[in-house]
Amino acid sequence: MAKACIVGEKHLILGFKGIGFEVVPVSDPKDLAEELFMLTRRSDVGLILVTESIAAEAPGVIEEFRSRSSVILTVVPMHEGGPRTAYKEMRKAIERSMGIDLFKKEETTEENEG
Repeated sequence: MAKACIVGEKHLILGFKGIGFEVVPVSDPKDLAEELFMLTRRSDVGLILVTESIAAEAPGVIEEFRSRSSVILTVVPMHEGGPRTAYKEMRKAIERSMGIDLFKKEETTEENEG
């Protein structure tokens, strides 16, 4: 059975351990590339989540991983204020797969409030 891992800042990812994720703490963007490389060498990993804050600091690492690996990698937004790149990425993926922009109304509402 494939394992799910989450990579990111320790204080943000520890809660995922309780729902069965393998937790891989990373505090520096340079360490992200190394940890992702180690995970690609394992045949039991099927899903990797990366916190938005660490992924934003190393976008090239994420793209390179996706081009070289068949493992699913998703950047996840966290509760801390971030650049919302994960939200935008999810929005584009849904629009590509379904052909509609499900979040347009929500984003417009948020822009008007902010």
